[in-house]
Amino acid sequence: MEEVTVPGAGMEARARCKQRCLNGRADCPYYAKAELVADYLQKNLPDFRIHKITQHPHVWEEWLKALCEKNKWSHKNSPIIWRELLDRGGKGLLLGGYNEFLEYAQLYYGVTSSMTTELMTMVAQENLGTHIEKELEEESLKGLIGPLQVWITSASSLACYNLIPILTSGEVFGKHTEISINLFDHKQAEEDLKILMREAQDLASPILCSVSICTQAEEAFRQAQVIIVLDHSTDREVYSLEDCIRSRAPLCQLYGSLIEKNAHDSVRIIVGGKSFVNLKTALLMRYAPNFSRNIIAVALGVEGQAKATLARKLKTTPSCIKDVIIWGNISGNNYVDLRKAKIYRYESAVWGPPDYSHPLLSLIFDSEWVNRDFVITLKNLTATGRQFGGILAAHSIATTLKYWFHGSPPGEIVSLGVLSEGQFGIPEGIVFSMPVKFENGTWVVLTDLKDIEISEQIMTRMTSDLIQEKLVALGELISFQPYQSEADLAKEDKKTTSPTTDDNEEHQKFSDVSDYKDLFAGLIPVEEKDLVMSDGDFLDLIPQTSSEKSHSQEHTNDSEGKSVGE
Repeated sequence: MEEVTVPGAGMEARARCKQRCLNGRADCPYYAKAELVADYLQKNLPDFRIHKITQHPHVWEEWLKALCEKNKWSHKNSPIIWRELLDRGGKGLLLGGYNEFLEYAQLYYGVTSSMTTELMTMVAQENLGTHIEKELEEESLKGLIGPLQVWITSASSLACYNLIPILTSGEVFGKHTEISINLFDHKQAEEDLKILMREAQDLASPILCSVSICTQAEEAFRQAQVIIVLDHSTDREVYSLEDCIRSRAPLCQLYGSLIEKNAHDSVRIIVGGKSFVNLKTALLMRYAPNFSRNIIAVALGVEGQAKATLARKLKTTPSCIKDVIIWGNISGNNYVDLRKAKIYRYESAVWGPPDYSHPLLSLIFDSEWVNRDFVITLKNLTATGRQFGGILAAHSIATTLKYWFHGSPPGEIVSLGVLSEGQFGIPEGIVFSMPVKFENGTWVVLTDLKDIEISEQIMTRMTSDLIQEKLVALGELISFQPYQSEADLAKEDKKTTSPTTDDNEEHQKFSDVSDYKDLFAGLIPVEEKDLVMSDGDFLDLIPQTSSEKSHSQEHTNDSEGKSVGE
């Protein structure tokens, strides 16, 4: 190596059975030059030992100060070199810095270095990159060794209360994966969080290492490896659907910035609940762009409601029904697709082994029920949220997490809200529920499914609402206008030609926007000045098209949830 000069022999006789400790700032060029000399000596002298330590530039001064105070040394620059016994026990002998070490090497061993300043700087930058990579690797190993850090937002909610026993059962992350649960909510909920923390500790779960609470935003999501975003409350009165939508943006922006700043590099973020789920997921992706691939929306709650409704009709259990697909807006206009749905262990004239199934639609002979009653039932469930309680929300989130970590059942279709990349003709850049499978710690969109094309009208209806929600939330659109097809507009024109009273005109006004603004206004008690409303209270506002209002007269396959005949 041309940078090192060895003028004479006899170095072996001068070597001592001592260890030299070379420590410096990772980006220090003088450390780089001293390191070169030290490496050469260690390679050529059997009794010369060098122990190298680098520190990140941000922590170097603090680390050096603590070291000098401990050993009563006086040293201020990088690098610092001392000598100690091989076992590193006892107090070391300070050799000094860069100049002292080179003088020491030349006097004792006859070794000098002619490394240029340019090369020193280049090696220093390489050292810094190596140091950062090593830190990241060590952090990753700590994550494997230490407990899984799970953060839950809006932790005072009922869904969180039902979620904790499932997470601590070992069924979600694994029987041998220890977890630490961090409960995050606003300051006013601190007492509720303390009660919940004590109850979680009382479970005495063998995989639960710790439970902590957090009410300070700047401390949220520290080293989070799993973040569960639940429905939250708004802290101000809102009198319109647009205000309700806009109220989601500030908190998602806060969460996004905290995730970018504090979360672990491999964090997985799952958005559950019953209020503007697609919108909140899209906003989190916008404000935490480095983790957008790791943010998903839970659709299994709606899927479960559909399966339960079908099971009651067929007099079977919901778990026997598979491959129901939820398309679109999880908490709004969606399309429940039964074309791939199967039913197992069904009592009929044809029996088979446990893995034998019937196409579900072949067992429902009442097409009017599928196209009308089934649609209306699901619309009521998904629109009002009155039957989507904490148990269903918790179970849906836990099951999705389980699939994410361990894979979904082989061959089974799972509905999931993910960022569209143009699959199935869905516009790019919106969060849309679609069929996926989980494998190898990630999810894959099932683009190879056959015969699942969606009509242009249904697609437009679903995507229009999702695009408008996002634009309203970001302040790029003033008002939300529910999608109306040409048939809807024709009916509206027909209505306006009929004489109406003032009362009828007011009723027609709300009917044109699917009644959700009327319902919304009714949620604000006049006498309550400082009302705090939860997301659950806004569920009547989920946009529905006026075409769905008249579905009972049309019996077509264009409305929400129908799939017979396609």
